[in-house]
Amino acid sequence: MGSDTPRRDRRDSLARSAFRRSARLAGLPLGYAGRATLGLGKRIGGATADSVNQELQARTADQLFRVLGELKGGAMKVGQIMSMMESFLPDEVAAPYRDKLMALRDSAPPMPTSRVHAVLTRELGADWRRNFSRFDPRPAAAASIGQVHRAAWSDGREVAVKVQYPGADEALRSDLKQLGRMAAVAGPLAGGMNIREIAEEFAERIDEELDYRLEAESQEVFAEGFAGDPEFLVPHVVAHTPKVLISEWIDGVPLTDIAGREPEPRNETGLKYVRFLFAGPSRVGLLHADPHPGNFKVVSDGRLGAVDFGLVARLPDGLPEEIGRTLRIAMSGDDEAAVANLRQEGFLTRDVDAELVMDYLRPFVEPAKTDQFSFTRAWTQQIYRDANADSVAAREFGRAFNLPTDYLLIHRVWMGGIAVLSQLGITADFRSVLDEFLPGFAPEPA
Repeated sequence: MGSDTPRRDRRDSLARSAFRRSARLAGLPLGYAGRATLGLGKRIGGATADSVNQELQARTADQLFRVLGELKGGAMKVGQIMSMMESFLPDEVAAPYRDKLMALRDSAPPMPTSRVHAVLTRELGADWRRNFSRFDPRPAAAASIGQVHRAAWSDGREVAVKVQYPGADEALRSDLKQLGRMAAVAGPLAGGMNIREIAEEFAERIDEELDYRLEAESQEVFAEGFAGDPEFLVPHVVAHTPKVLISEWIDGVPLTDIAGREPEPRNETGLKYVRFLFAGPSRVGLLHADPHPGNFKVVSDGRLGAVDFGLVARLPDGLPEEIGRTLRIAMSGDDEAAVANLRQEGFLTRDVDAELVMDYLRPFVEPAKTDQFSFTRAWTQQIYRDANADSVAAREFGRAFNLPTDYLLIHRVWMGGIAVLSQLGITADFRSVLDEFLPGFAPEPA
């Protein structure tokens, strides 16, 4: 009887926690509606429409950031994706949210030190401190399902200790059930992405993200495959358990910081970012499937460091040749041939206007047409405007387009990478990366 009480108390606590999380997520649309009512009152009182709209947007941004950040889990993950895709949105829509969403990339409110120690004791044993010669109780970074502490391993190596939040699995599953209700509020910030589809994709891969043993395995594959590389640095795994991952520490400047650099070093680093994303499937059969800039650092020797391998796509044969072949056909300007190829490959399930297909392929085709392409917010924003100019046509294409499950992560990485390059203002030879790493893209030798 007594032994069941702690388990029952824990279940009750988790149920209450899940209820609170659900209430806060569900409260986002209600909070927005309340602010709209407040705005109407101010308009009646004589305030201008522009001033009221700006105030409403600022308050909505504050609430979105606070709820997504504090809840962590799936809510924060979607917020991080939104922070990448905001470069597609017109400035008048995205500006109030930009700074708040950017902050979700690298930080969230940390968990108390006592909880960190409790997890380390449970995972590494009561004498866990013996493994370290130093352990910083302050987190170096706090993200969606875990936070990172800097420490020194017993042999003197500087290490990053990633500790999963207690109850992160229950929180993540709870969030994924509720995130669909955020679509009405978060939709304008999602760069055309379907929030419900994102939540469903995360739900299918939830166990991979929550088990640090799988992440450690993927990270070590990358670390071995890129060992000694002059362009890239992937830290080796030092130790791991299901809820704790200890890796070699990487000192470096966050990728986002290169936005203020001179064009030449900025463009060089941006090209390395693209090359790493495409090189993974070719070199180690894995795609780093979380391309947000918080996972990349510029090391002092110029290499690009990559971390966080909790979400990967397993591509033992490299990127699918169908992608490269379709892109090459689309670049030729033969719209009908591109549509026929997509239909043959199973991407189109019904007849659809060729112009709609080319609009969809545009962000992939245009950067591949020239030796040097400039990724800018103005370019991505125009793509967004064009894609949403005719909502009926957009829905028609959505019903006709069929993206196989195996391609979902590839598509998200490609679109996320384009968004990040546009945020940073990168000009680079994108086509050379496709020639080197994308099967089916390079023209056959004469």
